[in-house]
Amino acid sequence: MRILHVNKLPRIVKNKRYLEKDLAVELSIKGAEIGISGEPEDEFTAEKIIEALDLGFPYRVAMLIKEEDFILQVINIKDHTRRRDLIRIKGRIIGTKGKTLKLLTDLSDNFFELDDKNNRVGIIGNPENIQTSHTAIISLIKGSKTGNVYTYLEKHRPEKLIDLGLKKPKETKKAKSNL
Repeated sequence: MRILHVNKLPRIVKNKRYLEKDLAVELSIKGAEIGISGEPEDEFTAEKIIEALDLGFPYRVAMLIKEEDFILQVINIKDHTRRRDLIRIKGRIIGTKGKTLKLLTDLSDNFFELDDKNNRVGIIGNPENIQTSHTAIISLIKGSKTGNVYTYLEKHRPEKLIDLGLKKPKETKKAKSNL
């Protein structure tokens, strides 16, 4: 049994039934502590998903961790700066009206969330793409210009998968009517 301490308990309580059903675990909640019991691999997955929910990710994005192609990485802002003006650093990460976070998401094909209370940034995405996103966030924390960070992400943008023709294309109604 694993025990987690969470800050955003109502989010987990609201989704408790779905989490238990989708992850095949049993959750017990006592105060701000959540106990997870089940198979070891299910417990590990549930722990990561609950951590993502606690960071502020929506339920459907947090559930992507269940797939083998996605992982969660958490960056603690205080580990990468000595500056005391954390509000300014968080503002740089969010950007004007959330523009920077949205562009980071679009350029890297990852999902980002800023936990304002605990000074952490969460990233959910493919392991290949996570490293470039991690570098971009750290660059923003250390004071790099946002334009330079965008350029870095554009240069290291993940390549689209090439269709090898192994999957059958879906037939549309128009194609069926021509037959």
